[in-house]
Amino acid sequence: MNLSCLYKKTHMKTIRVVAAVICDSICEKKKIFATARGYGDFKGQWEFPGGKIEEGETPQQALVREIREELETKITVGDLITTIEYDYPAFHLSMDCFWCEVAEGELKLLEAEEARWLTKDTLFDVEWLPADITIVEEIKKQLK
Repeated sequence: MNLSCLYKKTHMKTIRVVAAVICDSICEKKKIFATARGYGDFKGQWEFPGGKIEEGETPQQALVREIREELETKITVGDLITTIEYDYPAFHLSMDCFWCEVAEGELKLLEAEEARWLTKDTLFDVEWLPADITIVEEIKKQLK
């Protein structure tokens, strides 16, 4: 690795976010909920809903808040699946991904352009964002 690449890597802004892998049931995972971005450079690509962790929040608190803001739904946050570390051209993404399920309410799309429940067989029917695709294989192994 040359010095300019090393400099860029060590001085790239890191954005810490959380993602909810909302499933039909944390105990019996048969399908997961994914959304298509309704804005920005990656408009139309698919992701797990979530967002930035704010000052003083735990990842779990951030996830509950973000899902309430994006989907007007109360969720139960389960186990951490993994933390994805991914370099986009302009920033480094550190994303904690948790299993979640709906605790109360209906999933309403307030920010996303589209949403789908995906099964083990349909997980790759959508075009995932670059960071999110890295966890899809792991999720597929855990779906029934």
